[in-house]
Formats: sequence, structure tokens, C-alpha cells
Amino acid sequence: MKSFKCRIAAATLTAALAGPAAAEMELSLYSGVQTLPHSNLSGTYPAGGSFSRHVKWNGKSFAAPPYYGARAMWWRPSNIGWGVEFTHAKAYASDADMNALGFSSLEFTDGHNLITVNVMKRWPDRWGGFTPYAGAGLGVAVPHVDATVGASRTYGYQLTGPAARLTAGAKYDLNDKWAVFGEYQFTYSDNDVDLNGGGSMKTTLITNALNFGLSYKF
Repeated sequence: MKSFKCRIAAATLTAALAGPAAAEMELSLYSGVQTLPHSNLSGTYPAGGSFSRHVKWNGKSFAAPPYYGARAMWWRPSNIGWGVEFTHAKAYASDADMNALGFSSLEFTDGHNLITVNVMKRWPDRWGGFTPYAGAGLGVAVPHVDATVGASRTYGYQLTGPAARLTAGAKYDLNDKWAVFGEYQFTYSDNDVDLNGGGSMKTTLITNALNFGLSYKF
């Protein structure tokens, strides 16, 4: 099931990247505040036995390495754009949940990395000097898993499943090249993780973020 979900997500990513080139290129960098709601975590221990618990996740946006993202958009004259986006989010399980599950570490903090292909629409100068925009994307989750249970530690990057994002915001042009922006972003990922020693765990991670950033167009 995991490999099937990853193949579907990768196929979506490849197909979207084959879209037409754009008349204008825009590069954006952002950071901000990212939070996560609780989600169910289930799986099997490397030594045998199963677990399932509703886990509280913490984002800790400003702890090193901090939350950040980057986006490249190719805008058409119609103000429809195609692009790719990378987000370095984070998810720490609470101490109480780790203790209850028997883990001494349980986090996606270097980070919970999401890569999507986006389609967006903008409305230039709709609000005075501000340009509102909205969009959505599909792609994959590639988190850095740090999970220790007993003597078994899982530590490294994994392709864990499909991801999606929704974005809505507004930018303000400082000049013909540079702009600042603020936005709300929602992400969803379905994660199927392999644990060293033969175990596994599954969880859905949702993030809500307020982003602030800088864009350059050419």
C-alpha cells in the first residue's frame, strides 16, 4: 500500500511538471508560525506487538532548524501559474504520548518535508497595491524520521506518502522586481513509516501556518 501511494503521488508530481512554461518567473522564500492538530498514530513495534494512540504534536516553529519554505512559480499572461514548492515543517510528539507509547524519541524535525506541484491564480492590484492569490498543490512527503523505541532507532529520510496543500494570501510590490507577502497555508500528508528492525507506524499530519516572505520576479 505504501509503495502504491508513493507511485501515485510521484506520477502526479511528474505530470504537473510537464505543464507549459510561463511568461514570468517568481521565486519566493518564507517562514512563519506552524502548528499541528492531534492525529492518530498506529503501527507495530520492531520487537513485536502493536500500538495505537491519539497523539499531540508540537510544531516549535522557531526551534532549530526553524520552519521555512521556498516556492518557484511560472506565471502565464492569464495570471494562472504553475510551480513547485518545498516546505520544511516540523512535528514533535508530546512527552506524555511518547511515554505512553514507549518511545524515547518520536519526531519529524529535520524536518517534515513536503514537495508539491502547485497551480495558483492571482488578481493583480485587486486591493489597491495588494495582489491577492490562492492555489493548491499535490506531491509527496519526505520527512526525516527520528523514532527510538527500546534499543531500536530509526533516523533518516523516508518517502512516506502523498501530500497536499492549500494556500491563500496577498503580496505587495516594493518595485518591479521585489515584493513582500503574507499568507495562510494548510498542508495534509499521509505518512507510512518503516521502523528499523521490522516495525512500522502510520499517521496523518496536518499543518496550519501563517507565512511571511519575500518574492523576486524576472
